[in-house]
Amino acid sequence: RENGFKAKEEKFRLDINKFLPGRVGRPWHREAVAAPGSLQCPRPGWTLGLEHLGQGWERGLGDPHQPCDLCCLFFRSEMDPHVRDCVRSYTEDWAIVNRKTWLKSSVCRYHKLGTGFNPNTLDKQKERQKGLPKQVFESDEAPDGNSYQDEQVIWACSIFDLKNSQPDALLPNLLDRTPNEEIDHHNEDQRKSGRHKELFALHPAPDEEEPIERLSVPEVPKEHFGQRLLVKCLSLKFEIEIEPIFASLALYDVKEKKKISENFYFDLNSEQMKGMLRPHVPPAAISTLARSAIFSITYPSQDVFLVIKLEKVLQQGDIGECAEPYMIFKESDAAKNKEKLEKLKGQAEQFCQRLGKYRMPFAWTAIHLMNIVSSAGSLERDSTEVEVGTGGSWSERRNSSIVGRRSLERTTSGDEACNLSSFRPATLTVTNFFKQEGDRLSDEDLYKFLADMRRPSSVLRRLRPITGTQLPLIDISPAPENPHYCLTPELLQVKLYPDSRVRPTREILEFPARDVYVPNTTYRNLLYVYPQSLNFANRQGSARNITVKVQFMYGEDPSNAMPVIFGKSSCPEFSKEAYTAVVYHNRSPDFHEEIKIKLPATLTDHHHLLFTFYHVSCQQKQNTPLETPVGYTWIPMLQNGRLKTGQFCLPVSLEKPPQAYSVLSPEVPLPGMKWVDNHKGVFNVEVVAVSSLHTQDPYLDKFFALVHALDEHMFPVRIGDMRIMENNLENELKSSISALNSSQLEPVVRFLHLLLDKLILLVVRPPVIAGQIVNLGQASFEAMASIINRLHKNLDGNQDQHGRNSLLASYIYYVFRLPNTYPNSPSPGSSSVFHFISSLYFCKRSLSLSCKTHPRQTLICNRMSSHTETSSFLQTLTGRLPTKKLFHEELALQWVVCSGSVREAALQQAWFFFELMVKSMVHHLYFADKLEATRKNRFPERFMDDVVLHLLSGFPSLQDTEMVERLNTSLAFFLNDLLSIMDRGFVFGLIKTCYKQVNADKHCGLTEANLASLKLDFLRIICSHEHYVTLNLPCSLLTPPASPSPSVSSSSGFSTNVQDQKIANMFELSVPFRQQHYLAGLVLTELAVILDPDAEGLFGLHKKVINMVHNLLSSHDSDPRYADPQVKARVAMLYLPLIGVIMETVPQLYDFTESHNQRGRPSCVAVDDYESEGGSMISQTVAMAIAGTSVPQLTRPSSFLLPSSGGRQHSTFSTESSRSLLICLLWVLKNADESVLQKWFTDLSVLQLNRLLDLLYLCVSCFEYKGKKVFERMNSLTFKKSKDMRAKLEEAILGSIGARQEMVRRKRSPSGSAFGSQENLRWRKDMTHWRQNTEKLDKSRAEIEHEALIDGNLATEANLIILDTLEIVVQTVSVTESKESILGGVLKVLLHSMACNQSALYLQHCFATQRALVSKFPELLFEEETEQCADLCLRLLRHCSSSIGPIRSHASASLYLLMRQNFEIGNVSPNFARVKMQVTMSLSSLVGTSQNFNEEFLRRSLKTILTYAEEDLELRETTFPDQVQDLVFNLHMILSDTVKMKEHQEDPEMLIDLMYRIAKGYQNSPDLRLTWLQNMAGKHSERSNHAESAQCLVHSAALVAEYLSMLEDRKYLPVGCVTFQNISSNVLEESAVSDDVVSPDEEGICSGKYFTEAGLVGLLEQAAASFSMAGMYEAVNEVYKVLIPIHEANRDAKKLSTIHGKLQEAFSKIVHQDGKRMFGTYFRVGFYGTKFGDLDEQEFVYKEPAITKLAEISHRLEGFYGERFGEDVLEVIKDSNPVDKCKLDPNKAYIQITYVEPYFDTYEMKDRITYFDKNYNLRRFMYCTPFTLDGRAHGDLHEQFKRKTILTTSHAFPYIKTRINVIHKEEIILTPIEVAIEDMQKKTQELAFATHQDPADPKMLQMVLQGSVGTTVNQGPLEVAQVFLSEIPNDPKLFRHHNKLRLCFKDFTKRCEDALRKNKSLIGPDQKEYQRELERNYHRLKEALQPLINRKIPQLYKAVLPVTCHRCIFGCKTTLSRAGLYSQ
Repeated sequence: RENGFKAKEEKFRLDINKFLPGRVGRPWHREAVAAPGSLQCPRPGWTLGLEHLGQGWERGLGDPHQPCDLCCLFFRSEMDPHVRDCVRSYTEDWAIVNRKTWLKSSVCRYHKLGTGFNPNTLDKQKERQKGLPKQVFESDEAPDGNSYQDEQVIWACSIFDLKNSQPDALLPNLLDRTPNEEIDHHNEDQRKSGRHKELFALHPAPDEEEPIERLSVPEVPKEHFGQRLLVKCLSLKFEIEIEPIFASLALYDVKEKKKISENFYFDLNSEQMKGMLRPHVPPAAISTLARSAIFSITYPSQDVFLVIKLEKVLQQGDIGECAEPYMIFKESDAAKNKEKLEKLKGQAEQFCQRLGKYRMPFAWTAIHLMNIVSSAGSLERDSTEVEVGTGGSWSERRNSSIVGRRSLERTTSGDEACNLSSFRPATLTVTNFFKQEGDRLSDEDLYKFLADMRRPSSVLRRLRPITGTQLPLIDISPAPENPHYCLTPELLQVKLYPDSRVRPTREILEFPARDVYVPNTTYRNLLYVYPQSLNFANRQGSARNITVKVQFMYGEDPSNAMPVIFGKSSCPEFSKEAYTAVVYHNRSPDFHEEIKIKLPATLTDHHHLLFTFYHVSCQQKQNTPLETPVGYTWIPMLQNGRLKTGQFCLPVSLEKPPQAYSVLSPEVPLPGMKWVDNHKGVFNVEVVAVSSLHTQDPYLDKFFALVHALDEHMFPVRIGDMRIMENNLENELKSSISALNSSQLEPVVRFLHLLLDKLILLVVRPPVIAGQIVNLGQASFEAMASIINRLHKNLDGNQDQHGRNSLLASYIYYVFRLPNTYPNSPSPGSSSVFHFISSLYFCKRSLSLSCKTHPRQTLICNRMSSHTETSSFLQTLTGRLPTKKLFHEELALQWVVCSGSVREAALQQAWFFFELMVKSMVHHLYFADKLEATRKNRFPERFMDDVVLHLLSGFPSLQDTEMVERLNTSLAFFLNDLLSIMDRGFVFGLIKTCYKQVNADKHCGLTEANLASLKLDFLRIICSHEHYVTLNLPCSLLTPPASPSPSVSSSSGFSTNVQDQKIANMFELSVPFRQQHYLAGLVLTELAVILDPDAEGLFGLHKKVINMVHNLLSSHDSDPRYADPQVKARVAMLYLPLIGVIMETVPQLYDFTESHNQRGRPSCVAVDDYESEGGSMISQTVAMAIAGTSVPQLTRPSSFLLPSSGGRQHSTFSTESSRSLLICLLWVLKNADESVLQKWFTDLSVLQLNRLLDLLYLCVSCFEYKGKKVFERMNSLTFKKSKDMRAKLEEAILGSIGARQEMVRRKRSPSGSAFGSQENLRWRKDMTHWRQNTEKLDKSRAEIEHEALIDGNLATEANLIILDTLEIVVQTVSVTESKESILGGVLKVLLHSMACNQSALYLQHCFATQRALVSKFPELLFEEETEQCADLCLRLLRHCSSSIGPIRSHASASLYLLMRQNFEIGNVSPNFARVKMQVTMSLSSLVGTSQNFNEEFLRRSLKTILTYAEEDLELRETTFPDQVQDLVFNLHMILSDTVKMKEHQEDPEMLIDLMYRIAKGYQNSPDLRLTWLQNMAGKHSERSNHAESAQCLVHSAALVAEYLSMLEDRKYLPVGCVTFQNISSNVLEESAVSDDVVSPDEEGICSGKYFTEAGLVGLLEQAAASFSMAGMYEAVNEVYKVLIPIHEANRDAKKLSTIHGKLQEAFSKIVHQDGKRMFGTYFRVGFYGTKFGDLDEQEFVYKEPAITKLAEISHRLEGFYGERFGEDVLEVIKDSNPVDKCKLDPNKAYIQITYVEPYFDTYEMKDRITYFDKNYNLRRFMYCTPFTLDGRAHGDLHEQFKRKTILTTSHAFPYIKTRINVIHKEEIILTPIEVAIEDMQKKTQELAFATHQDPADPKMLQMVLQGSVGTTVNQGPLEVAQVFLSEIPNDPKLFRHHNKLRLCFKDFTKRCEDALRKNKSLIGPDQKEYQRELERNYHRLKEALQPLINRKIPQLYKAVLPVTCHRCIFGCKTTLSRAGLYSQ
């Protein structure tokens, strides 16, 4: 019993649950559930419940306390047999079969304890997750921002004394020398304690909409309701109140032209008004005082109107006259019109007294329902007030606070928009009514009016309305689920309520606009009579005010009128007569009445409707009676035994009908009778029946009549005009059975239950006709098959995912019972109705794990059933032989013998017959007491042969794939059921047969994928059996059994010793395994076949097959029967081959490690792979942390990088499928027996073990904890996570869509789509790739917390399982020879798990395992896996800075032991150089890149390590403690350096400066300097500073070259950093010339992979790539100059080819981008003020991106420092003048920003020719400041001075940082004339450039010309000349300047002339005038300048002439003339 594996013979149990009478099928109805205790038996079993829901007593039969006539009839023998059968069908108990191990969930589905029970879809999942511990993750622990701030500042200022800080808790016994075995045992005990038992409880179920193996429980058969509206009538008042007004409400559908509800009559008159009618109205029944009604609308649409009709007491005058006062009198004028109103009131009182029982039509209005509903919006708002005015126009009145956009929207047209279940209640104020037109009362007229109301220019607007007062009339809201005091349309209480005085709510019967297909479940028998029109135009005599009296008669005597007519309002509940309203003075009136009648259960030929026509005398005349009869007519209720309904046009008799008229029709001309208009039809009336007794279908009527005739044995039978004698009864019966096909579908569905019962009865009990047994089995079987197919075809929207019609499914589940299972009847005369069956005893036996038998337990269960004993079922009739057949046997036989279309029809709906058969078999076993019989003896062989035959004959004849799919599913469910009731060996044989048959079905036109899909569906359903595990014989040995379908009785226990078995067989899909564990073998074989990468066309089935395995394991996991670990280990044994199958799929699994790689994993690629990574950032394993990630990630093991076999890249599994597979793997590893696993691992090859480790590595990434923040972020998205689109599309293309899915798809989306439902995309709004999340978008805080809790626990448990497995692997391989490679793999997985986001709990166990591993194999880390040693140091250090104490404690302990082991294993000198080096490098890497790194925590860990060293007594005498102390202090120093970096995270320049400073500090530690240079390169890359990034890489390469040249002397390698001078002049700082330089030969120095030739090449290639991205192609050439000799020496043609290709590309770009490149903009930034600390009075040149404006950098720096110091503290100095520190406010911070340009001396310009030359290697910059001597910046020309400031920086741009200190500054001051010379030279250059530009630019040229010769230019050339050249200066020092300016002007005029000439050649005719204007201006300018230019300063020439010889004079003349100084 504890394990639930032994399954003995099943028992059935009869549970009868009696419930209080409840209304069947109500939302509030309490449904039948399995009996308590039915889950106690762990063996397969069934409970049979006769579920009594009491629907008949209340719904159909009235109040049980007051039996109505029907109740009496129910007990009378003369009751009509058909009525009796109907009543029994609605009232008898259901016999429901439940398997004991099925659970009933709240969503009403079968949830078996078997594999079909997937707990992840239930609330049970939440239960299983209760009590989960909260796992602590560092990523969730948000540290308090302020906690360490103050401390950090102090720490940054002074070196903190480490010795005074507090260490973390020390781990006990850490330093003891404990044997490894003990450590392992201790670790294992710790790891195994407190683990979560159910792995799948933490893993969400795969995303499946409808798991195929789950059959939904059909809906309880119940009464049909559409969408329900509650309408409350509030008040009805007009401007004047003079008489009572009567109202009715009904719904109309304009489009269908149909009234869609019965009338609801309500009375809102005041007591005073009601008093006027007192003489005419008997006391009112409470049911007629209802003012609220519930309307049901099955087909809501835009065409539904709520029509309100008003009537008043009949009075003299037509409707117009009577309505006039209501139109003219206003309430406000009451006083003025008092007399008139009194008169009107008096008249009204007279009419009420005299004519009080007659009514006349008065007014009407209509409300467009959907307008109200759509305007009312959703339920979330308050109620709406809507005012309905003229013509039905309406407006809303509401508070302004309520008005929202939604409120004014209208619903879109189309039924889908008409949702009545959730709108805001609306209150309607109807202000206007329309007067009824006497000649337009018919429904046809009403439909025209309603159609007009929807048009904008309504005809109705022209009508004069009757205005009501502004009081709300009605309130409309969605009907509540459980309305109080509610009455059915038959006036019965929906739920009994004690207080009968409460005003009730009435349910209004719906007349659906279109057919509704729902079987009858309640007794209803109503008749509606609609008098329509009367034509007395040709009648003689006075007949004008006509009313029709309607009566329902059971005889011809006037006293035979039955009180069955429902009252209207404020009257008795039932009356004997009803009158129509009178239209004044109209001989041919229309009527609009509805008369509702309760039909008697049994009708006779004498029942009829009698219509009497009266003339009503409105005027009181003497001797004139009030009413005069003027005609009679009638309708007999039965015609040939059938209810007579429909449209009638009846003749009217002038005289009372004669005797015995009721059996004849009025159309029959009776002798001697006078008729109106010569016996023509003059009265139109419609009669409609709503009945669950009368089928109103001739074919059904005939069939039922013949069957009842057989039952009653009454011959001859009258059907219609036929008399059927006993001798031709057989033929008639057969023809009536086959004619059932011709009957209408709607009545067939309504009477479906009764019809199927009768057909089944004919199969089981062949009737005896004329002494002969007549076999009607085949005919009945055919009829059933055709009816079921009709339902399937016509009601295809009514099917579940398996194609089961829900009506038929619910018939089988609830209604069907074997005809011979009624209790034996007493003697024929017994009056007893209820029979009690003696208690049934049965025992229940279950076996424990050790196969002990429990004592027999006896359960007693009373069975009770309430049903009628009738001769048709239980009595042996005279002349009828007592033949008994078993239905399932007959069914099987008929199925086998049928052929052709019948067989096709039966196969189409095989599920129906299979389910019928199973229920029949269970009933039979139960009632025949065969439960004790062995399975083999339960059913006869003949029946078993029939089953085999019809199973075998199923597929071959089928060509329709959809049908094959349906049949496949049906068969699987059938076999699943048979496993519980038949011999299992036999059923296994059937399964094998079916499986083979599916395999052999290739000729059906099915593809491989279709067949595989069929097999999967079949298997999933079979395996969902609740005893699936037991059926697989998990306890037996792996020896081939005698047969493939072993008998269950073969006993086997858990005590079997596993060691005897061949281990390999248990882990492979070997023949012994598949024979022993038959079903599991089939499942795993399918998995292996489909996942095989070489399998053609099966790619689309991956998800399906993986889900199957996932669901199986998930159900085992949650099954309480397998909760015991030993039992679970046995279950896991069934799945051991799964490990091997998944190992084979490694290359296809989704690479979960990619997400880490994107975050920047270290590049472990070989040199050859650098090409592909061209521009990517360099990263290295030395520090493992370059690209700015907090936790550096390892690469995936190399095996993942191998392409999958055959290069089938497309077949990578989706993330979902991969995750499901991996969780299955972990489940098996968790639950399998460890010793078995260990033995298997021993047999595996190194390759296979490494493959397993790869899998575990992948599992770590797959189940990594996401973190709460991720859940919150996901929650904020509006789209659901997208699925793997590629897989879906590929599957669709590969065409593995099965027909079943196609059918489901068609059922669901009428629009149709190209894909099926399995893994394919459905193009529906809710199913597409980006599925809009229609659910509530925001999850609550608690839900997010819960998700994070589950995810955290899953990550922890998954990693602990991985750790367990790693431990087993280590134990296995520690004795083998090839352990090194495997242990390396183990270490890799361990390190990877440390790098992921892990919980504190896991990390503690992980560190314990790591310590044990290093302790056992120290040489592994320090000699073989040296790179992993580096990784380990980094991981440990990372966790030493954790915010969580226990993690720090363990990490510190691990790090300390690592140092100690390295020290002890030291070969020559006892030290731990390797760990020292790695830890230092790791720290520098960590602090340089990690964002969430906290020094405080790391400091505590350092203190902990110091403490361990102090307490380690063994090594106290060695140098070890001192070495540890040195290391810790060194680490602490690095920390304090980097604290500042933390402060300046947001200041990129400062951050880079600090990194630069730290890197400089490591000048003598090449590895660390390299690390920091690369950190800087990374930061620059992030900010797109590619030139700086390239410089960092060049410096790195120079550093490497420097040390390489010391190590090895190779001619082709660079000789050190000197080689790199051409690339950058800064690079010389990398030269290793210091005394402190460490020799690269020392251990741990230059050990990184970059200190190799390949590393150097890699660095240079990345540098070239960065230069290329920066657009500095000339530098690319210089880099390759260093690279080319290396590749030439290595004869690497491929690389050379690539390089030359890249060079060609670079030079091409130089050519093409000439004039288009821009490299950078430079600014001088000065910092002033103590607030800046170190930066005070520092000046820098900043390099900013090209085209950065001064405003941009100013805004950036102002924003940044303003935020830092406060906006009021920071000031920006706007000018560029020298800053006087004394004048500044000491409490403020000042920034001065100036734009600077590169500055070159004249000699430099010779070398700096190109744009690149002028922007590379820049060290000098210049800016100008204008000033005047009196302090102003600008003045007149003669007083304008200029200061030029030239800055020199410490290094040349571009450098490894973007701002460089200014180290030198010089100033040059220009006098006003020098300023003028500079300006004129600039202008002349501009002219020259514009003139010689190629191609010419006319606009540019004209612009420059205009500025030079235009007259309007202020301070133009002329003014400059006039100021400086008009007089010769007095100061001789200025002579040269004067002369220079004169020459400038000469040159200027020449250039102007050239420019004008050029412009003339460029302009068109339209600009000639402009050219002439320019020339005129030029000539004016030239004339003005001429005297000024020609004035020479003689002093300049005096000394020259006398000394010079002729030759010199000539030469001088020439020179001077050239210079413009020599004149004629």
